[in-house]
Amino acid sequence: MKRVLIIYTGGTIGMTRTENGYAPRAGYFRAALDAIPDLRAPEMPEWEFYELSPLLDSSNMTVREWNCIAELIAQKYDDYDGFVVLHGTDTMAYTASALSFMLDGLDKPVVLTGSQIPLCEIRSDGRDNLITALLIAGEGIVRETCLYFGGKLLRGNRATKYSADGLIAFVSPNYPSLAEAGISIKYNEAALLPRQEGGLKLQTLDNIPIGVIKVFPGIQFSLFEAIMTEKLRGIVIETFGAGNIPGDGNALLPIIRKAFQNGTVLTVCSQCPQGAVSLGTYETSSALKKAGAVSGLDMTTEAAVAKLYYLFSCGYDKEKIKQTMEENLRGEISVS
Repeated sequence: MKRVLIIYTGGTIGMTRTENGYAPRAGYFRAALDAIPDLRAPEMPEWEFYELSPLLDSSNMTVREWNCIAELIAQKYDDYDGFVVLHGTDTMAYTASALSFMLDGLDKPVVLTGSQIPLCEIRSDGRDNLITALLIAGEGIVRETCLYFGGKLLRGNRATKYSADGLIAFVSPNYPSLAEAGISIKYNEAALLPRQEGGLKLQTLDNIPIGVIKVFPGIQFSLFEAIMTEKLRGIVIETFGAGNIPGDGNALLPIIRKAFQNGTVLTVCSQCPQGAVSLGTYETSSALKKAGAVSGLDMTTEAAVAKLYYLFSCGYDKEKIKQTMEENLRGEISVS
């Protein structure tokens, strides 16, 4: 009998109605699980339940919670065949990305899931998401951090939230699904990461000051100069298309150079969900490359942010981080 640990962090799936709207309530969700007979069916893996405290709406997730989840998985790693992390949808892709980097050498499934409708409601999508996530975690075919939602299993650091109210809440714009759940669960074997050797190595994250800037028409880059101090260690800039900035972006270059001199690593991602950054392809992106920015290629912003946290927490110097941001570590970047 395969054993799976359910780690409940909060989020919509376990919320109840309050006078101020839906909110998580300590102790409620375990009783809700016990009321679902299918979770004790012979086909299901044996599972145990762990509830983090305090329970959080995922918009309140921080590096501290990422460390708590990763440390718990590392602590219980030898006791279970897989792990299911129940999480709110708003920052689920960030947490999935962070765990993918923190859990180096992972050789078991870590499946994040949740719901758009609370389990206490009659039309909740949480029941099917949870049951399928448990089956995937118990089967052990996938040996990486992934995200299951709405019938699709996605690589965790490739997923991004697509819909605020649709039941298919996540997409993986630049990488195929790892599995699809219909009448049966069909795995895309070619898309899975190869088996990791050497055992699990946990890297907790430091609360590094990291920022995200989204370029828009008419942006006044000078407004951001004040935050470009030596305290800011990493920044992700979401540009147009393949890495382009407005024609008057020359105002940005002194700011980037100043950040570079302060040791800040600037990573360029695209606002387009699909496709990759290619610095230097167009004149409007060449200046970024010359100023010392690195390409995020086809990484999601969520993965780029988590990767910066991870690399700084590893203690690497600026040049090593710049180099590694453009290298594939956990399947977060497409390798041509």
